[in-house]
Amino acid sequence: MTTIFTLLFTFVGATILAMRHAPIMAWAGLFLTAMLIAFFSGAFGGLTLILLIAAIALALASVEDLRSKYFARPAFKAVSAIVPPVSDTEREALEGGTVGWDAELFSGAPDYEKLRAISPIRLSDDEQAFIDGPTETLCKMVDDWQVRASDREIPDEIWDYVRENGFLGMLISKQHGGLGFSAQAQSLILGKIASRSPDVSVIVMVPNSLGPGELIEKYGTEQQVEHYLPRLAAGKEIPCFALTGPTSGSDAATMRDIGIVKMGMHEGKETLGISLSWEKRYITLGPKATLLGLAFRLFDPENLMGDEEDLGITLALIPTDHKGVTIGNRHIPSGCAFPNGPNSGEDVFIPLEWIIGGKERVGQGWKMLMSCLAAGRAISLPSSSTAAAKAMLRFTTAYGTIRNQFGIPINNMEGIEERLSRMVETAYVLEAARAMTASIVQGGEKPAVISALLKYQSTEWARVAVNDAMDIHAGRAVCDGPSNYLQSAYQSMPVGITVEGANILTRTLITFAQGALRSHPYLYKEVEAINMADEQDGFEAFEPVLYGHIKYSLANIFGAFFHNITMGAFAHAPHRSGNSTKWYRSLSRASRNFALLSDVTVALLGGSLKMKQKISGRMADALSELYFISAILKRYEDDGQITGDLVFVDYSVQNALHRFYEKVEAVLQNYPTAVAGVLLRVLIFPLGNHHSAAKDRLGKAIVKKVLAEPDVRERLTHGVYISQDETDPTGILEVTMKEVVELAPVTKKLEKAIREGKIQRYHGNDWIGEATNEGILNNNEAERLRRLEKLTAKVIAVDQFEPAQIKGVAMRNEPENIPAE
Repeated sequence: MTTIFTLLFTFVGATILAMRHAPIMAWAGLFLTAMLIAFFSGAFGGLTLILLIAAIALALASVEDLRSKYFARPAFKAVSAIVPPVSDTEREALEGGTVGWDAELFSGAPDYEKLRAISPIRLSDDEQAFIDGPTETLCKMVDDWQVRASDREIPDEIWDYVRENGFLGMLISKQHGGLGFSAQAQSLILGKIASRSPDVSVIVMVPNSLGPGELIEKYGTEQQVEHYLPRLAAGKEIPCFALTGPTSGSDAATMRDIGIVKMGMHEGKETLGISLSWEKRYITLGPKATLLGLAFRLFDPENLMGDEEDLGITLALIPTDHKGVTIGNRHIPSGCAFPNGPNSGEDVFIPLEWIIGGKERVGQGWKMLMSCLAAGRAISLPSSSTAAAKAMLRFTTAYGTIRNQFGIPINNMEGIEERLSRMVETAYVLEAARAMTASIVQGGEKPAVISALLKYQSTEWARVAVNDAMDIHAGRAVCDGPSNYLQSAYQSMPVGITVEGANILTRTLITFAQGALRSHPYLYKEVEAINMADEQDGFEAFEPVLYGHIKYSLANIFGAFFHNITMGAFAHAPHRSGNSTKWYRSLSRASRNFALLSDVTVALLGGSLKMKQKISGRMADALSELYFISAILKRYEDDGQITGDLVFVDYSVQNALHRFYEKVEAVLQNYPTAVAGVLLRVLIFPLGNHHSAAKDRLGKAIVKKVLAEPDVRERLTHGVYISQDETDPTGILEVTMKEVVELAPVTKKLEKAIREGKIQRYHGNDWIGEATNEGILNNNEAERLRRLEKLTAKVIAVDQFEPAQIKGVAMRNEPENIPAE
């Protein structure tokens, strides 16, 4: 009994000290006290001796010189021997962004006041007016079928409108002729356009994302800023940025496109410049571009600029009509109509002044790109993916209300309800994450890790939402034509999955593999110290970080086990969290488990983590779920903690926790170090994994709420383009759904009469007239039902074509296939 009490006392004391990051002498005091309890209780033996030895060892470790000589110094040498050096491109990628809420999740003890400090959605009067005015007008102008099928081209009137109304300069400051809109406004504008036409959204998205405009604004010379930014803002220049080539896709840093510093002729004068040779592909807006941003590796073999020969990745601005530039051919990306194509050049001479940022920015191209990508990736695709998810929910709830099978609206079938519940969850969660992330960027951060996880998760979630919408619409969705409002989203989904870092790469190599290094509270500092040129300076920087890391690890070990055996009952939740308190506690507990697992995983795998991509991918998924839970809880608070919305929070968070622990379980089942895997399982799942997905009744409740309460449906799909025009494929959905809801009691009377055999409903028979004659319907009801019948017929109709219309037009030339090298 004494032994049990001593062990319990030691465990409780160690948990308290670990979670408070107590100094070494406090630990020595704990073990000494435990030893004395055991000794004076008559428990002489191994336990007493172990406690005494631990107390003495810790007391000696509290002596700074001894600790430094016999522990820190050997640890420094050991870690230096096993940690691989960080390459220049890796370092630039790591330093290209900032850390924020992701670091809180990695810490194991997130500070929720920092979460609350992230601004809710706020727009200026000008931004809101732009959404309600020009953006609405642009959406009305778009004929999706014309864009993606009839012409397979963005019409000139659309290009003219976006130019004249400043859509291409939303990112550019007002000082330089742009709109100077916030990240939140840009996200909402892009999303609204994407809900109408993914193709049109792309031509607005690209100039306001990673490309010449942002690069010039942040890094350009005064001359470049003054010349190009006003022209870009006014649409006088159409920009594109050429990064990807045939041999450098995801691994863009290995590009073979080169520039050689040399003397050459420019505008009739001998000038120091660069001879460029490149071959790029997949360049969006390339075929329409007038200004080409180009990434290449720069060499100076004659040392005309200094002593170094390999100057690194550099960026330049080249007018597309410059001599030697080959541009204009097109790819057809997944059948989409936005301009995308290859470009190339051989021995194209440009002056040094065309380098973005001038000579001072030579070799800094990768860092510049990563910095801009960290912010841009957080806005563009998450906005369009969120809009797609919301649009799919809006269209499908309308269609499912209108479409009847087996005498009931298909929305009432459990099989449909199952898909709809997932669509509701997707719309709610993605909007929460989109809004929070845009606010983070708006606050001045460049969240590299968050933008990576949100890009790959939002596009994957949107793909599922589109597929669910297609499945529910069934034949109505797969038959393409002018009335098909799902095909454009379906076609464009693979593009979003692929661009700005293909999802497989982003998930397995970037989000966790780089995130663990960047967002971990100590790891990157240790790596920096190890890589210092002077060993003594490195050790002096390493030692305090090492001690902090040890305290952090102990807090995770004891904290995770404690919260898991107490089921999170004592985990932290912020003040005024109300009905969401239990979910904050669950998030704190999950964060501690994630911190423990990531810390041990990185320590054991080190540089080989890049090769363990299944592990890193699952860890990225787990981190994503923590971020989604954070965003859900923040949205609930920002929306005013609407009691009726708690069902969405409960459903979404419970599912997120289920997926989180499912990924953790998968990591542990496949852990590369068996002993560590067993120990981690004891700490994380001491009582087993009991985190199940949300129950069916919750799924039924969220679907019922969206279908039965129009204001809820409006809020969950707010921000997408909504038409009330009966001649519009989506407008007729809205009009017909409203009629169906209003006439539900009348329809019910008619259906009852049909079931009872009083009325016969067949082709060629006027069943509404019969019902009127039988006194079942009055004349007004009959008139409205006839109109509803016509509307419904249009909604469920599919397009049909004469054979000659769909035979197709043969291309004048076969596509040019360049053999692989």
